[in-house]
Amino acid sequence: MTVTLADVAARAQVSPATVSRVLNGNYPVAAATRERVLRAVDDLDYVLNGPASALAAATSDLVGILVNDIADPFFGIMAGAAQSQIGGTQGPGAGRAGGEKLAIVCNTGGSPERELTYLTLLQRQRAAAVILTGGALEDPGHSAAVAAKLGKLADGGTRVVLCGRPPLALPEGGDGGPVAAALTFDNRGGARRLTEHLLALGHRTIGYVAGPVERTTTRHRLEGHREAMAAAGLGGTVDALTVHGPYDRRSGYDATLELLRREPGLTAVVAANDTVALGACAALRERGRSIPDDVSVAGFDDLPFSADAMPALTTVRLPLYEAGARAGRLAMGREAVPGGVVPVPAELVVRGSTGVAAVRG
Repeated sequence: MTVTLADVAARAQVSPATVSRVLNGNYPVAAATRERVLRAVDDLDYVLNGPASALAAATSDLVGILVNDIADPFFGIMAGAAQSQIGGTQGPGAGRAGGEKLAIVCNTGGSPERELTYLTLLQRQRAAAVILTGGALEDPGHSAAVAAKLGKLADGGTRVVLCGRPPLALPEGGDGGPVAAALTFDNRGGARRLTEHLLALGHRTIGYVAGPVERTTTRHRLEGHREAMAAAGLGGTVDALTVHGPYDRRSGYDATLELLRREPGLTAVVAANDTVALGACAALRERGRSIPDDVSVAGFDDLPFSADAMPALTTVRLPLYEAGARAGRLAMGREAVPGGVVPVPAELVVRGSTGVAAVRG
């Protein structure tokens, strides 16, 4: 039986007018009421009646690209590359208006609630495709909710592409192939090679500025660092010289000061990403430490500014633009992936910010 607006109102214990206001976004509604309505929409799998042109097809001309922070170049590069592949498509992924599709970037701010809300909104709009970028939140409840929501999207004909996320098991498409394609970054292997590079330079007292504890990217990169340190017989030092924080410059600055407080003889800092590494460099200079003569610094991602830092930043290159562009093609059905999972390699890039460990007298 078709779910109606009145059914949603009854489930949320509000009036149909309130449900309409929440769904159309044209009138202020209290946050708690809004969340209750959206939860009812999700529970009942209600799909909003869209324009007649959208109802004429299984999906609309809309593609959603979910990012944690559009101001972060890591996400901006992937989103921009994906969008470059979405307009003007011909063939199976073509939209009704001459082949164009409308790509919208959904900025979650790292909020799991916003992530689910955006997925619900895209489902109601019968999005042709959804691309989720970056690592996932490591929370079993949220992971299950996201998997269920993506399954509903896939059932409705939406192509789901994960770019930089661990793969999820989703329903099979009508053609027998997987609905979701996952481009998985080699965060663990890249981090291991980065720490091995520092160990080969003679570093033994290595601090690690990690990202937020709850993100998959954080865990995988830290695991790679641990593997390299353990292989060198230094695994027992990792916990004491690891500080977690956001993926931003301030986090790198504050965490590096904390690492120096814990271990004044620090000879190297590995940062969760290149932006964090810039903060680490600032803290070291403030404390009179030369890079790399006193302390080596390394980042991750190879963001555009890394080569122009002073000194240029040793890092791990992820092909973010290429991955984003491929995600866009996969979302449009212009490319297929046997098995649904594509490993994306990480490349060590050695520059001037790392050098031979200083000899302590």
